[in-house]
Amino acid sequence: MADALGFWNEALSLRGAATLRVLPNVIAFGLIALVIYTVDSHERVNLQVPVGPHEVAGALLGLLLVVRTNAGYDRWWEARKAWGGIVNQSRNLAVAGLTYGPSDPEWRDRFVRWTAAFSHAARASLRDERHVPELVSLLGPEDAARVACAQHMPTFVSLTLSELLDDACSRGELDRFGFLQADREKTALIDHIGVCERIRRTPLARVFSINIRRFILLFLFTLPIALLHKFKAAADPMLVPLIAMLVAYPILALDQIGVELQEPFSKRRLSHLPLEQICRTIDGNLLALLEVQRPSPLVEESALRKPS
Repeated sequence: MADALGFWNEALSLRGAATLRVLPNVIAFGLIALVIYTVDSHERVNLQVPVGPHEVAGALLGLLLVVRTNAGYDRWWEARKAWGGIVNQSRNLAVAGLTYGPSDPEWRDRFVRWTAAFSHAARASLRDERHVPELVSLLGPEDAARVACAQHMPTFVSLTLSELLDDACSRGELDRFGFLQADREKTALIDHIGVCERIRRTPLARVFSINIRRFILLFLFTLPIALLHKFKAAADPMLVPLIAMLVAYPILALDQIGVELQEPFSKRRLSHLPLEQICRTIDGNLLALLEVQRPSPLVEESALRKPS
């Protein structure tokens, strides 16, 4: 029953669908079909052509739209994997710092909060935002302002984390193994944001999009002429505008889906990645680590000597 309700909810939902974004163009092609029908209804005009060429062109157009949609989805999925990496590396970095780093509560708190701040800085950088309230709650107004003023916010956060690690290492409270382990996780964070920036700054080739949309325009503009050949003798030719709109809707919707998927970080897009939710997950996971009390060496030693 739940599956059946889910089908109808998604099939009839307008939220998150491309319907409203393509509806004006669908109506426009319906009006074009109505004009063609009106012109053809004049006794001295005959616009009818065989439908065969459009059947072949329709199959080719469908293949091109599938290729475009797959290319957009590949970008969306690669971006999601990169953010999955940011989640994992943030956890690994915090665990490495708390495990191998100093027991000083102030250092531990700063290190975890700056690690959590990386995801917010990355999100804001990808969206060209400078006002990030989450950084204020994590770092305080002064440090949040320093991050916001940085030319590349994720790199600034990474630099601060390096300084914290180097400070602990220079004081002898972090050995070289722990330093290298934490630094490896921190470097991976920069690698992941680099992947995201490549996706953001390198859209799909515009020549591909232009040619597909010209093909769509030519196909849908001439489709009513081919439909007249089918409907004039067998049915009411007034169905031509309706059929043209029914054909235009899935074609234009698939084209729009390709557009929506190729920009996974933009909030203007319907299926943009839920970066705020991902960042909140990182915050909750890392800040919870601060509540875990690390036992002192004396407590650990006494626990080992305690007879069973």
